[in-house]
Amino acid sequence: MDLSIAIPLYNEAESLPELTAWIERVMQEQGLTYEVIYIDDGSTDDSWLVIEALHKKNDRIKGFKFQRNYGKSAGLYEAFKAATGKVVITMDADLQDSPDEIPELRRMILEEGYDLVSGWKKKRYDNTLTKNIPSKFFNAVTRSMSGIKLHDFNCGLKAYRLQVVKGIEVYGEMHRYIPVLAKWSGFHKIGEKVVEHRARKYGYSKFGWDRFINGFLDLLSISFVGRFSKRPMHFFGLWGSLCFLAGFVMAFYLLLSKFIEPSFSLTNRPAFYISLTSVILGMQLFLAGYIGELIARNSFTRNQYLLESKIGL
Repeated sequence: MDLSIAIPLYNEAESLPELTAWIERVMQEQGLTYEVIYIDDGSTDDSWLVIEALHKKNDRIKGFKFQRNYGKSAGLYEAFKAATGKVVITMDADLQDSPDEIPELRRMILEEGYDLVSGWKKKRYDNTLTKNIPSKFFNAVTRSMSGIKLHDFNCGLKAYRLQVVKGIEVYGEMHRYIPVLAKWSGFHKIGEKVVEHRARKYGYSKFGWDRFINGFLDLLSISFVGRFSKRPMHFFGLWGSLCFLAGFVMAFYLLLSKFIEPSFSLTNRPAFYISLTSVILGMQLFLAGYIGELIARNSFTRNQYLLESKIGL
């Protein structure tokens, strides 16, 4: 199969028929085999009924419906598990993403060798104060922390090589940082394409201000897990050893001063409490790394690695 198109949605009954017809037209013009996977994230409107009706007309239209609202990451996780196309496209269901961009995104994956191509909505129709400015700030922070030179990490319109979606695990609110997850999994050829951003035609945005706070915390989580999930002692052990060493040196200096000058007061000096705190903190960090190492060594995923190719096996 040429393409799998994954579309998470929540209360988008009005836009689904138009979006489906648009996708079908583009696929017919390109002569591509495809499947459209709709993921209904616990909608309270008639979205699922619309998906069922669309499936009856075209069996390439498939779908999942969650019992309740789990979030976009959960929807993408299920869609990625089900996808079978050589190239996987993700897009939003609100008609702000154009299906006309799909052929070029697919070409960049197949002909230019990208593992992932992210859309960049250079010209946006969102509210400047509540969306555009915060989005630029968080994109800048993500670029700095991840080293991935993308302008719009959170753009819903992306293309992936099938191996990428099968090799990453999207959870929590990590859909914002799929390029970062892909990079930590060993997929380094990540590209970008300027795409059309259309004004919302139906409904309203489902995202609030909390997505920026959650997004920043998720970025910190990804950065830590990506670097140290299989070797936690390298992080906790390093900082624990440094804290313990600093506290030990300070305590040794105070004890030596007391030995040289018996009238030297230990407990009345801030350095005494700083050294004691440093020693205790260092021991706690070291123990945290040791416990983390034990957990990692006993985890069923401790030796799960992505192999680019095999020969003779």
